[in-house]
Amino acid sequence: MALLRKVLQPGRYRRNSRACPPGISFPLSTAPNPPDPRIKRTMKDTKLRARKSNTKSRAKPKAEPENLEPQQARSRESERKLLKAAAEVLGQHGVEGATIPRIAAHAGLTPGSIYRRFPDKEVLLETVILGILERQDERMRIGMTPEMSAQIPLPVFAENLIGNLLLSYRANAGLMRAMQQFARASANQEFRRKVSILEVRTFRRLVDLFLATAKKIAHPQPRIAVSMGLMMIISTLHEFILHTSDPKAWKGLVPRDDQALKRELTRAFLLYLGAP
Repeated sequence: MALLRKVLQPGRYRRNSRACPPGISFPLSTAPNPPDPRIKRTMKDTKLRARKSNTKSRAKPKAEPENLEPQQARSRESERKLLKAAAEVLGQHGVEGATIPRIAAHAGLTPGSIYRRFPDKEVLLETVILGILERQDERMRIGMTPEMSAQIPLPVFAENLIGNLLLSYRANAGLMRAMQQFARASANQEFRRKVSILEVRTFRRLVDLFLATAKKIAHPQPRIAVSMGLMMIISTLHEFILHTSDPKAWKGLVPRDDQALKRELTRAFLLYLGAP
């Protein structure tokens, strides 16, 4: 079915959440080469299941308990609360402060119950971070499609998205800082590979949203222009929000508040794209 492409007025989007894809929190990894985007999702590792009893025996085999994976609804709810609590503790106390006892207390569990699910703190935090990135990618996939973004004037779409990114960085600065620190320090190459896959896949989705308005981009290489422009925005937010210890020292050199920062980032992005 053909999509009705009606150009919507800017005013209809400035306060419409559908016009603002969810904020994203990458890059965490520092992989030099982007992974193949065709690689399937790897966050949800399939756990080994118990093998069936010997088929020669007619007797009904005893059910073998499955390792680690909770089956009952109450167990699943406990794990959900645990992962949520771990993310909150990580954001509030950082990597060093996110201890198993502190996470357990925050989740209303015992440390022993955590160790029955996760062998150590590293595996728990890896699961938390991959879960956050996976949900982020899913929200980006369903929250806004290229067909939808194509109907929005490019300046309006850019302003709303940059504003949304800025709000997301402000609201989740502690968690994003801790996630980045943990991912970059991790010696688990498989974990780092999964992080890179999810980050690049989400970033590609974001680029595709802007490419839906490629006819309004004057740059001779629209994909490269959008990608470099978004990297500029994300790098600025990383540096300005996550890694600037004394913002007052930069007074007079950077925008005075978030509204001014949003305006300047939007202006720079649109000028780089050659947008009218």
